[in-house]
Amino acid sequence: MIRISIDAMGGDHGPEVTLPSLVRVVERRPDVRFLIFGREEAVLPVLDRLPRLKEVSTFAHCDVAVRMDDKPSQALRQGRWKSSMWRAIEAVKSGEADACISAGNTGALMAMSKFCLRTMADIERPAIAAIWPTIRSQSVVLDVGATIGADAQQLVDFAILGAALANALFDIERPTVGLLNVGVEEIKGQEEVKEAGRMLREAQLATMRYEGFVEGDDIGKGTVDVVVTEGFSGNIALKAAEGTARQISTYLREAMSRTLMARIGYLFARGAFERLREKMDVRKTNGGVFLGLKGIVVKSHGGADEEGFAAAVELGYEMVRSGVFDKTRATLDLFHARKPAAVAGHIASNA
Repeated sequence: MIRISIDAMGGDHGPEVTLPSLVRVVERRPDVRFLIFGREEAVLPVLDRLPRLKEVSTFAHCDVAVRMDDKPSQALRQGRWKSSMWRAIEAVKSGEADACISAGNTGALMAMSKFCLRTMADIERPAIAAIWPTIRSQSVVLDVGATIGADAQQLVDFAILGAALANALFDIERPTVGLLNVGVEEIKGQEEVKEAGRMLREAQLATMRYEGFVEGDDIGKGTVDVVVTEGFSGNIALKAAEGTARQISTYLREAMSRTLMARIGYLFARGAFERLREKMDVRKTNGGVFLGLKGIVVKSHGGADEEGFAAAVELGYEMVRSGVFDKTRATLDLFHARKPAAVAGHIASNA
């Protein structure tokens, strides 16, 4: 059985969305079990309407629900040991759960996760990784919001974390990795990015293939399996892609309903349009993975509907099933054991 803890109070909709979404997961993943944390007055009336979910769940009452507009420091100070978010994370630390899923306040979730679970050895800052649909298939993009600005070593760490995730989720023996930059030429970009590229080239890790710099349009092309950047540009890229997908969907709906001939044409091409809509559905790839922690935490979009939150839960399920944590730890150990000259020089310069 794979056990997943749920912060039922997180997100814009709370238990009215988080709990029904779990029914969808149970139907597709019969070996899953849930530990649900939240306020009983909000959770139990919904849970009582879902007998299939109730059969495979354990509920624990929590006095506090972290609000979406709470500052991370405030949430950490007031919500520790009492909030549904903290209890869900703590269940992973204690071994009661294999992964934690929350649609709550991103900053608070990251702060509590770092404080409760701690980061892996050799990892200074965790990253949020997104699973990105591409022309080829899917890619891992990180960081998409956890770290604003990053030095060369942190970018290298992100590359290692992302490659381990791609290896586990996509079953790729040596994922290809690229550093997001303003051009593919080695002379372009910030010094941190160029230094990270040199470190990855010299490392020559057996667990990944470093392909050099990639540009923004390479993300959607699927040029590499893992795209590495810092959180400021990564978050902008993520939000821009989601907005573009919705924009194109709106254009298509308007075009297909504008005239009688357009509506008739839609009927003939309905299957093709349905496949297009499926590929552009941002709900299918909902879920940001907190990588670099001593435990699995997945952040769902706060405004996710039932299908979107279910996708985030299933992402956590797949991470447990595929052994992401152990593979990440093994890759990090390999990299730091070899201590390439670039890494050693970087550490010495920052000592």
